[in-house]
Amino acid sequence: MTASATPVRLDRFMARANAAYYSSRDPFADFITAPEISQMFGELLGAWVAVTWQGMGAPTPFVLAEAGPGRGTLMADALRLLARVAPACYAAARVHMVETSPRLRDAQATALAPHADAVTPAWCGAVADLPPGPMILLANEFLDALPIRQFVRTAQGWDERSVVGEVFVTAPATDLPVGGPLATRDVPEGEVLETCEGALVIARQLGRRLAQGQGAALFIDYGYDGPGWGDTLQALRDGRPAWPLARPGMADLTAHVDFAALGAAARAGGCATWGSVTQGAFLSALGLFPRAAQLARNQSPEVARQVSEAAQRLVAPDRMGGLFRVMAMTPPGMTELAGFEGCAPIAPSPADMGKGG
Repeated sequence: MTASATPVRLDRFMARANAAYYSSRDPFADFITAPEISQMFGELLGAWVAVTWQGMGAPTPFVLAEAGPGRGTLMADALRLLARVAPACYAAARVHMVETSPRLRDAQATALAPHADAVTPAWCGAVADLPPGPMILLANEFLDALPIRQFVRTAQGWDERSVVGEVFVTAPATDLPVGGPLATRDVPEGEVLETCEGALVIARQLGRRLAQGQGAALFIDYGYDGPGWGDTLQALRDGRPAWPLARPGMADLTAHVDFAALGAAARAGGCATWGSVTQGAFLSALGLFPRAAQLARNQSPEVARQVSEAAQRLVAPDRMGGLFRVMAMTPPGMTELAGFEGCAPIAPSPADMGKGG
């Protein structure tokens, strides 16, 4: 290693690479998200917002926020549904988008333009910047792009992975995160454990906010729920898998979401959590298939086939329905939540303080 080949900690490398990628490229040329697959996804989340808002006591006004809104398709579809079937909720919503990319903010403004007479969206750069008051937050494929750190279990403790050029290097960890999965997870020697400090900070912030007032937060992302470990860092360049350390800024870097750690961090903040459950179970409980049948009715066979295929893609266990998971956060004491029927909420407890940091 030369003197100029200074190791860069993985989370810092990932943050710089993704900042460059989202500021200079169209991410939707490389991947497609659930809202882009079918309008049904955003419509069902709009229905979830309406039911949840009613369960909160129908506060007026309330913050309707989305973190990582992409092109704005999800929010546009949700608002269209609210305007049609829940006009009181639609009128009460104050839309806020958590987005840092100027290019994507422009796309989101265009997507929401049909609602300009009733909705004046606002933008902010972080979940912590959302205004106070009752809030419903939606976040689809938001956490997976947040920077992660990778640690390797050794006989002496933990090594941490850094990046030099296009390869990983490891060295004994000198500043382990406080709390989180490193403090509680029994990982075999030689295995990689990932931690996303940004996601845990957001979860704790939301936990504190929801513990003190009305609201709910819904996270949908690919990941795992349980005491897992392993290297999940991946890259997509030109729609194909790529080596994540090559050509930084030219590929979308993501990692699987650790929902067990996310939930513990939220409960450490003081809120209750629901799930996680699979996306397939969640969307099915919200009525995906009746909505698909409604959309396909009186359509040509080709359109009906496309609607059915989109529904299957969203819920099939071997596709997005099984790969993606859904977790909600609410104030303690809430006893019912749409999409989580039969799934009891997990209340905050002193044990979560160590897990969530």
